[in-house]
Amino acid sequence: MRVLGIDCGTERTGYGIVDSDGRAHHMVAAGCIRSSARDPLERRLLGIAASLREVIAAHRPDMAAVEEVFFAVNARSALKLSHVRGVALLIVAEASVELAEYSPLEVKKSVVGYGRAEKSQVQQMVASLLRLAEPVESEDANDALAIAICHATHAPFSQCAQRSGGSVRSLATKARA
Repeated sequence: MRVLGIDCGTERTGYGIVDSDGRAHHMVAAGCIRSSARDPLERRLLGIAASLREVIAAHRPDMAAVEEVFFAVNARSALKLSHVRGVALLIVAEASVELAEYSPLEVKKSVVGYGRAEKSQVQQMVASLLRLAEPVESEDANDALAIAICHATHAPFSQCAQRSGGSVRSLATKARA
């Protein structure tokens, strides 16, 4: 399966695409969509949307994953992040790509084995799991790859859940209990 991970941000939105069988992962592409803080928010969102459309058209992912909304200390920043996240969800839905959402804790636990891992630990594990000679330089692209890897390892579970009539979120919650 091919999974697109998206790390939403107003100035830098990371994307990472992996091919995976659920155990072995291979990086297809990774990058960062940049926008200028000087531009009005609506222009930035438009640029992010256009770039995500291009990424999806070029790589045709089977599935996509994003991080769930988290509570930030700065409400203004959280609101802007939510706008970008909404754009990402819309573009994924437009492309008829299946979407999953994971908390930052779930992503870190899936990739590193520890939910409170540092960024550097996630970066090293992403490089190791993808068998890269060097870690991905962009933190945003690296985080997007981590999200994609998280979904790739959870996807077989979520597909079983859908076949049995349950939801990904409800069965995942039951599994943790």
